[in-house]
Amino acid sequence: MCDTFFSPSHRNLHGNTILAKNSDREPNEAQQISRFPAHNRLQKRVQATFIVVDCPEQVHEVILSKPFHMWGAEMGVNEYGVAIGNEAVFTKMKLGKKNNGLTGMDLLRLSLEQSTTAEEALGIIIELLGKYGQDACGGYQDKGMYYSNSFLIADPHSAYVVETAGPFWAYKRIKSFYAISNVLTLGTDFDQIHPEAKDFAYQKSWMKQDVPFDFQGAFSEPIMTFLGRGASRKQQCELQVPVSKSGKFTIQDAFGILRSHRIKDNFEPCQGDMGNICLHAQGLLTPSQTTGSMVAELRENAQSSVWLTGSSAPCLSVFKPFYFGTSTLNTDVFPQASARMDASYWWQWEKIHRKALVDYFSILAFIQPFQQEKENSWMELDRVLTVSKDIKKREELSQGAIENCLQLVKNWEQKGDSSKFTLWPLAYRLYWKWQNRRMKHERD
Repeated sequence: MCDTFFSPSHRNLHGNTILAKNSDREPNEAQQISRFPAHNRLQKRVQATFIVVDCPEQVHEVILSKPFHMWGAEMGVNEYGVAIGNEAVFTKMKLGKKNNGLTGMDLLRLSLEQSTTAEEALGIIIELLGKYGQDACGGYQDKGMYYSNSFLIADPHSAYVVETAGPFWAYKRIKSFYAISNVLTLGTDFDQIHPEAKDFAYQKSWMKQDVPFDFQGAFSEPIMTFLGRGASRKQQCELQVPVSKSGKFTIQDAFGILRSHRIKDNFEPCQGDMGNICLHAQGLLTPSQTTGSMVAELRENAQSSVWLTGSSAPCLSVFKPFYFGTSTLNTDVFPQASARMDASYWWQWEKIHRKALVDYFSILAFIQPFQQEKENSWMELDRVLTVSKDIKKREELSQGAIENCLQLVKNWEQKGDSSKFTLWPLAYRLYWKWQNRRMKHERD
């Protein structure tokens, strides 16, 4: 499960559009930060996660946060300042489970690679959906995880929400703060809808013809939507936004929303049910956790800044700035993640995260001063570098941020284990013992 939100430029402190997302995936599913430069493909076809699809030769530069084993991405930004986050949504439209379509992550990456505006990205997603469909497994070890998708798309000037149910879609241009989660949100207030969606819903008796057509009411599947708690998390995102005219939204505010829990005081990961934006897995009813987070600041007349954690649990992670045209994320200097504990950033930071599962307050107290100091310092430098054409300094900032975080991991390891014994709920302890065994099994 995931959460994505958009804040328009006019309500933000520095006058730039903000798009942010938490990506919630399976606990052992490492999420890789990747940069793919602009290039010409040798052929006008590309292998997506399950199928080969047609695409233009020219591919734009993209910075992505993606499950290590997938071609597509959970969230990302391209060199033109187009940013997208996607969500799983559960609908009455049944998928064939034949893996002969595109995942939501594939649709996201293909759209970013080809678009120069949010409107173009919207059109590409709709076109690809009609051509290939979305019958594709979105899970990792859960091979039965099939779903439809919704997308929040933004550029420095405009933003759209597009929601799907199998082959059908509806979209709306948005001009104020908007959040999406694992729930359809477009009711009767869409701008456009698939030309056959209404007739299909009428034939199924999902809607009456004598009332305004409600996309959410017609296509939403109630049980999985309820269990996913998406409506609750969407509301939490919206309630944390400044409501006064003088209240300006900031990048730090976006970080704070992504780090938030329903329980404000004395939160523990074992309390991490599906109602939390910063999601902590704890078992059958909460099988996912936040494995990566992004906040993108999209600028009209300067380069965009892409803030990514590249690690689990944003409350325990550090947002680092990344830029286009730099070599910081090249695979020779930024190792790719795999299914096992390796040298990648995600798995190195996961050492701290796994310890925090049983000693949250000690680890949080260790990380928070570093987190606050470094993020504030990097943001000040980011403001200077956005008006500079010095790519080398951008590279140095990103590389230094990665090195600072990895050094913190080393410092923690050298510090030794000083955790206190805590009696956790039995089911929670058994669940994470099982997940750690699965991680070791993948390594072998």
